[in-house]
Amino acid sequence: MKTALLSVWNKEGIIELAKKLAAADWRLVASGGTARALKEAGLSVTPVAEITGAPEMFDGRVKTLHPAIHAGILARDTDADRADLAAQGWQTIDLVVVNLYPFEAVIAQPDVTLEKAIENIDIGGVALLRAAAKNFARVTTLSIPADYPDDVASLNDEKFRQKMASKVFVTTSRYDNAIQNYFAALENAAKDSGKNTPINLTLYPIQTLRYGENPHQSAAYYAENPGATPMGGKLLQGKPISYNNMLDLDGAWNAVLNFDTPAVVVVKHLSPCGIATAFSVEDAVALAIASDPVSAFGSVIASNREVNADFVDEMGKLFVECIIAPSFDADARAFLAKKKNLRLLEVELDAPRVTHDLRAVVGGFLRQEVDTGDPGDSPEWRIPTKKQPTAQEMDALRFAWKAVQPVKSNAILLAKSDDERNFTVGIGGGQPNRVDCVRIAGERAGDEAKGSVMASDAFFPFPDGVEEAAKLGVTAIIQPGGSIRDEKVIAKADELGIAMVLTGVRHFKH
Repeated sequence: MKTALLSVWNKEGIIELAKKLAAADWRLVASGGTARALKEAGLSVTPVAEITGAPEMFDGRVKTLHPAIHAGILARDTDADRADLAAQGWQTIDLVVVNLYPFEAVIAQPDVTLEKAIENIDIGGVALLRAAAKNFARVTTLSIPADYPDDVASLNDEKFRQKMASKVFVTTSRYDNAIQNYFAALENAAKDSGKNTPINLTLYPIQTLRYGENPHQSAAYYAENPGATPMGGKLLQGKPISYNNMLDLDGAWNAVLNFDTPAVVVVKHLSPCGIATAFSVEDAVALAIASDPVSAFGSVIASNREVNADFVDEMGKLFVECIIAPSFDADARAFLAKKKNLRLLEVELDAPRVTHDLRAVVGGFLRQEVDTGDPGDSPEWRIPTKKQPTAQEMDALRFAWKAVQPVKSNAILLAKSDDERNFTVGIGGGQPNRVDCVRIAGERAGDEAKGSVMASDAFFPFPDGVEEAAKLGVTAIIQPGGSIRDEKVIAKADELGIAMVLTGVRHFKH
């Protein structure tokens, strides 16, 4: 008779599996809550304590950590090992069904205490999994309910046992990484520095992509959770999201979440080409597209409110690759379903966002905190020019300052404000010098540049950027300041009758 050891935190599917094992004449050995669940289901169960001859101790902290259990798992299929077991009066264990305390779920709770986190560090379960996985030549390990087989005869297949063993080591590695990262975060909080802390990442393949940025580049999407979905959202229609789609959607979604009011962001090739806020997103989408309708063709659009039929009407016949939003109403879904190649991605507004960027460079990686806007301890904005911004200009400047942040440096953005509607009219970025970006933003805006305000993600190193702004008809500028030539830049603004606001915060985006 073969023996199965069952000790699971997640009881999903365990009764069904145990019934199949019992029907196939397996002996069931279980501990604690698992044993109680099986007995309540009417199954015959041998308690772990009966095998070990020792009671569970310390409120269940010590149950399976005993030679009678681990020898039964680690014994190889040899005469010598069988003789050693027999000398002790112990038997082999042929199947280990274990899943671990939910440490990651517990530490994700905002009010979790250190004591509770420690209580959810599994010791015995990890030891059982590793022992069984090491001895996969004889022992089968099942670590997640999704792997419980429909036919227990598959437990006799060594290839299946090796596959399950591989999953175990992925699970225990991730589990240990989560614990290490948790304690590292505690140390960092205590000393307010993470410079010397190793980074451990376990990433799971979620989706193989058709190709990367170009057809000759292979690519895939990975996530920290094996059950994750692309962008953490739900694809409602359209082809699978591509590599380039993913980058554009990420940029657009992070940009639109900068705004509390209804907002729409249009992104093409990872560059925002239109941003607007308004009474509603159906008002905002038309304004965002109008900022640069040529670039909007083939773009992705992000909305921080539900997409409805009016939103779709305002898009007109514009071809876009994807729309990302917290929801789509039934009328919008019905109309957009006619555009079979259009991808609709639904993502909750409060879905987890990354806190750090990690970039590969030659020989290593760069890690930084994500720029989510002006930090809480930012200096107060200062107006050093003789001309003060009007109330309407100030509304536009506040909007422009948020809108310029997702634009590639050297970022320049022209915007206007009309009642509660705020919108870009021209965007220039990604050039080696700031003056060129002013000119590009002006070319995009055309006649709409006149009477606009301008935002710059970093300081003006020379007055020439202000001179170019004046030629466009810009009336007010917002920028960080901090150049050694600030006095000359401010003097040029005074000479040209332009108001200027200094924020004291830079938002480079390379």
